[in-house]
Amino acid sequence: MEWNEKLQRIIDYVEDHLQRREEPIDENVVSDIAGCSFGFFQKVFSYMNGISFSEYIRSRKLTLAGYDLKSTDLKVVDISYKYGYASPTSFTKAFQQFHGITPKEARDGRSELKIAPKMQISNRQQYSWHIDQKESFRLIGISKTFSCKNGEHYLQIPKFWSECHVRGDTAKLISLDRGNPKGIFGLFTDFCEQHNETVYSIMVISDQEAPPGFDEIVIPPAAWAVFDCHGKIPQSIHHGWKYLNEEWLIKYPFKHAPCPELEWYSDGDQTSDTYKAQIWIPIIEER
Repeated sequence: MEWNEKLQRIIDYVEDHLQRREEPIDENVVSDIAGCSFGFFQKVFSYMNGISFSEYIRSRKLTLAGYDLKSTDLKVVDISYKYGYASPTSFTKAFQQFHGITPKEARDGRSELKIAPKMQISNRQQYSWHIDQKESFRLIGISKTFSCKNGEHYLQIPKFWSECHVRGDTAKLISLDRGNPKGIFGLFTDFCEQHNETVYSIMVISDQEAPPGFDEIVIPPAAWAVFDCHGKIPQSIHHGWKYLNEEWLIKYPFKHAPCPELEWYSDGDQTSDTYKAQIWIPIIEER
């Protein structure tokens, strides 16, 4: 078995114990999977990933603790013991060092928490997220139906953006944008399971009359889990969706609200490594 395979099995073991069994990590089990001493494994892990095994586990514990604080009524003392801290004081200190805010402040709906995703061998980017309560808002823009067979929509949607730019639709949308801050939304508004097709729309927030050929959608009041994606487009947004689909959307403790999932593209240079886009997931908060 190659080291990458061993590493993935150990990562899966860690996640199973942190999220399902809620048990301490057994060094002997890790050693058995790695096929070497635990000490040697730690050296290999650090060399391959640029982070120590203990630091990775700590980051995952504090990420999951952030989920618990945002979505449950568990007491801080219970969360601290759940993730193996000796006391609420030691947990609070570690939580603040990792997230930059206290556990109490994390329960504020607008607070932003740091995420260390489950490690993937090819992509270990960190994401920041926060919950944002928004009133109803109106979107206007252009829509098009795409086939989802063999992932065709992943190739065709970027072309759709290019077509809108060439036709002048993007410039028209920018002139109609009344959002604060300004930015363009991309959203899947409908999916037909029978024909395996989806409708994708490029839109802006606006109180202006929709031009001929433009569609209008009213998004109801909702809470949103907002994820920041930094880097060039479309790579950064694709990596963000990959993380959400492989980990967060499967394991996150919130129910999905009856709204479309949104991509938001800020006003800036989309070829820049510092460009900011966001993915908005509509959620139902349960307390």
